[in-house]
Amino acid sequence: MRVLALVAVFAALAAAAGPVPVIFDTDMGNDIDDALALAILHALESRGECRIVAVTLTKEHPLAAPFCDLVNHFYRRPGIPIGVVKNGKTPEDSAYLRAVCERKLYPRRIEDGRQAPEATAVLRRALAAEKDASVAVVQVGFSTNLARLLASEPELVRRKVRLLSVMAGNFRDPKFAEYNVETDVPSARKVFSEWPGAVVFSGFEVGQSMRVPARSIETDYGWTAHHPVVDGYRAYKKPPYDSPTWDPTAALYAVRPEHGYFSLSAPGWVRVDEAGRTRHEPAADGRHRYLIVDGAQRARTLEAMTILASQPVLN
Repeated sequence: MRVLALVAVFAALAAAAGPVPVIFDTDMGNDIDDALALAILHALESRGECRIVAVTLTKEHPLAAPFCDLVNHFYRRPGIPIGVVKNGKTPEDSAYLRAVCERKLYPRRIEDGRQAPEATAVLRRALAAEKDASVAVVQVGFSTNLARLLASEPELVRRKVRLLSVMAGNFRDPKFAEYNVETDVPSARKVFSEWPGAVVFSGFEVGQSMRVPARSIETDYGWTAHHPVVDGYRAYKKPPYDSPTWDPTAALYAVRPEHGYFSLSAPGWVRVDEAGRTRHEPAADGRHRYLIVDGAQRARTLEAMTILASQPVLN
């Protein structure tokens, strides 16, 4: 019966109707792929496929929230709630956060992340407002916020979340710790051992195998004179460079799990050791799977992410 229940869970993910409520939990500022993932979610919302109900940050830098806020404004969605981690793991400066925010080209309502509410409170409010078994949580940073949410509201998580799509782990070479896990190991261990529903992991190897080409950044955004993601890309490091799609893969799967962009591993449980290394233990009753992408899928999936990230904003 437990195996049948697991099959039903993953079938429900593919059968979900209507725009998917999405919470985007990100360490925005540590890499440009977070910004690309947020752009993709906005494009999917414009297509009627999802609703971004909250953005929460696991990077505690004063400009992380303003950057997310100005991106939301750019996409004509200024009311999306934003929450910020307190006592986070990476308060360090970010070249692209500073470059984009200090140019004053883009309107925003948050000037300093210290003005934003605490992330766990935002998560609780966002979940409480949605239907049961409806929300997809996209975690592309550290597990800090979700571990705190689990500690405070495990039943709310169990009732409201249908999928946790997480960029974490390394399932091709598990001898190496992946950054998002390694940065906050205790929180990752708590989330991955206690999360009450389905979890799908996009491992390091998936996003590493698909890179948004530099030519797309230089040509596909010509519909606007200024774009915060393009400005961030250029400030993050010297162009041209092809950006790995670590975070975009988790965002894409959360909203389009049935599109065949990826295959899934067998069910099982992802374990995290004290050094932050991950391993997947197959088990018929497991709630954890990880993404697999083959050669045929890779070209189509990268094309989808590239098109969505550069999709024009309609006035």
